[in-house]
Amino acid sequence: MSQFFQIHPENPQARLVKQAVEIIKKGGLAVLPTDCAYVLVCHIGDKSAMERMRSLRQLSEKHNYTLLCRDLSELSNYAKVDNATYRQLKQHTPGAFTFILNATKEVPKRLIQPKKKTIGMRVPDNAILLAILEELNEPLMSTSLIMPGDELPLSDPYDIRQTLEHSLDLVIDGGYCGLEATTVLDLTSEEVVLLRQGVGDAAAFLE
Repeated sequence: MSQFFQIHPENPQARLVKQAVEIIKKGGLAVLPTDCAYVLVCHIGDKSAMERMRSLRQLSEKHNYTLLCRDLSELSNYAKVDNATYRQLKQHTPGAFTFILNATKEVPKRLIQPKKKTIGMRVPDNAILLAILEELNEPLMSTSLIMPGDELPLSDPYDIRQTLEHSLDLVIDGGYCGLEATTVLDLTSEEVVLLRQGVGDAAAFLE
């Protein structure tokens, strides 16, 4: 049976943030709000939680996971970024973008796209999620909350709780987040490639 926390979207309650982090640290699978849609998250180092995530979403071994980071300095620990790319990222974070970057050795191998050695990275613009990342003091592993057979992510925290309460350890109600996903940009080569158009405006990257 999952825990259900109602956290204020602008002024997250510190007590609930700490409790959420404890659940995640102990191997919990959680649903958290972002600036685009609700996402499924777990601890970056927890193989068992990752397997539960993969099973719930019925994901293949080639699935691209995303690391949620609180800022660019954290992102640069896990991805190889040159100066020009860093300047671009700085102008568009936090925000509704997922960046595909070349992974460093800090990223656990099971999270990396096996053939390309890449990882999705994102700095979300959501007060609840940023408070959790600050308290946790490291990135969270994440994937979208699009269930098998669905085209859109689950968006209502009460529906999420009712549908998945026996598969999750925590659902955070942070209000309405929307249905549209992030814009995904591949920055692994000189030419930026738009992989998915979502909430973020990719025009500045594609000029």
